[in-house]
Amino acid sequence: MKIFCSTALALTFSTCLFAQDPIQKKYAALITAEDAKKHLSIIASDAFEGRETGKPGAMMAANYIAAEFKRLGLQAPVNGSYFLDVPLVGKSFDVKSLTVNGNAFAYRKDFNVSSVSGPTGDKTIAVNEVMFLSHKPGGDPAAELGNTDIKGKAVFIISDGETPQNSAKRILFLRSKNPLLIINCSANIGGNSRGGAGNAMRLSIKEDKPAPVAAPVLTITTEVGNQVFANSGETFETFKASADADGMQPNQAIKTDLSLVVSTVSTDVKAVDVLGFLPGTDLKDEVLVFSAHYDHIGLTTSGTDKVNNGADDDGSGTTGILEIARAFAQAKKDGHGPRRSILFLANVGEEKGLLGSEYYTSHPVFPLEKTVTDLNIDMIGRVGFDMIGKPDSLNYVYVIGSSMLSTDLHKITEKVNSTYTHMVLDYKYDDLNDPNRFYYRSDHYNFAKHGVPIIFYFDGVHADYHKPSDEVDKIGFPMLAKRAQLVFYTGWDIANRDKRPVVDGNTGKQ
Repeated sequence: MKIFCSTALALTFSTCLFAQDPIQKKYAALITAEDAKKHLSIIASDAFEGRETGKPGAMMAANYIAAEFKRLGLQAPVNGSYFLDVPLVGKSFDVKSLTVNGNAFAYRKDFNVSSVSGPTGDKTIAVNEVMFLSHKPGGDPAAELGNTDIKGKAVFIISDGETPQNSAKRILFLRSKNPLLIINCSANIGGNSRGGAGNAMRLSIKEDKPAPVAAPVLTITTEVGNQVFANSGETFETFKASADADGMQPNQAIKTDLSLVVSTVSTDVKAVDVLGFLPGTDLKDEVLVFSAHYDHIGLTTSGTDKVNNGADDDGSGTTGILEIARAFAQAKKDGHGPRRSILFLANVGEEKGLLGSEYYTSHPVFPLEKTVTDLNIDMIGRVGFDMIGKPDSLNYVYVIGSSMLSTDLHKITEKVNSTYTHMVLDYKYDDLNDPNRFYYRSDHYNFAKHGVPIIFYFDGVHADYHKPSDEVDKIGFPMLAKRAQLVFYTGWDIANRDKRPVVDGNTGKQ
């Protein structure tokens, strides 16, 4: 009898302890290193050819993700489909020639061209004068331009001494004034990563109406710059020296004969975002988003390994949302479904300029005003440069944007982490002025600019970033699983709390 009573008491005590253990821990435990490795070994395999947007490998990845969503019992929310078509157009161009005062110059040696837009076919830009615009590095372009009218004209600027960020802002401002051509003189003409090289295809979202034509940017060497000024009796160096001295070299028209000939081609490109939906209960009209991009940069022509596998970028994040989806789907089957609905969003085109998330947030399947948060995962399987050799290198994650729009959201992630995962939440890059600009460089940003609170989870840049060596065998799967568990716990709290996170911060728009 005593033995029976002791056993009964022990069982009762054990049951009480189990009842007090939060139910979400049971489902977080379904996110495992073993299951993550199974998914990632497929997604980042050579067979998927680097998952470049618009190429067969990306569509193979999309089909795999959709099949997993279906297997988990998630709903297909796009008129019965898991695919949201993202209409893209690929534009490429060839540079035919550049002549200045009768002198021909060599493409990529003497000059580069970027951002050619407008109708397809051959395009000739010919001028007999350029407008020299003087400015100080880091100065205010609006104040320096003053009343100078540059509409329909070729303008000449000097980028030496400018930071890349300031140079880009200056060009963006000048474009708003509708010039015909922007000539950017620099000692280093550099390359152009998004469509600047001849024959390279630049992807963009296909608009219902033609996009405004933006002035192309012609980046030239100082040798070409000297030829531009030849008829004035001056040299590029004398103009630059005067500007460097006091920034007061006046804006002035320089007589010169310049002709640039390019040819553009436009091609429709097939791409899809993949959406899986888990309906909520009493707060089902509100939606929590888990996002990650499944695309990468495709194949390379150099070296013996031709496939940029993108195991970490962002096969790891894609694997993370599949694991999180599995945990939430099982909870719902067990009668513990979320109060708010959940959208699992696998984005295409992130590597081409955040295109998939831009299209989704411009054409949302679920209203953005009802979207309470986006938890975005982009690279969670490795140790970044900054953390190598540190004691907590296997137990950290960079957290970006948690307090940009919502102080509630920041408090939630801190509390969840201290309760369940006990990781080092590193806010090093949680800064709008971070020179790396990580806040602007993944899919969460397209939600943030619409006022949706976000968190971006990131492991940092490493030696294999955007290289064929970003392989599955370098992924730390226990670390990946633990980071995914942190995102799961954060999402569980947001999906089930009485009130959505309050928006009380700046959207951080550029």
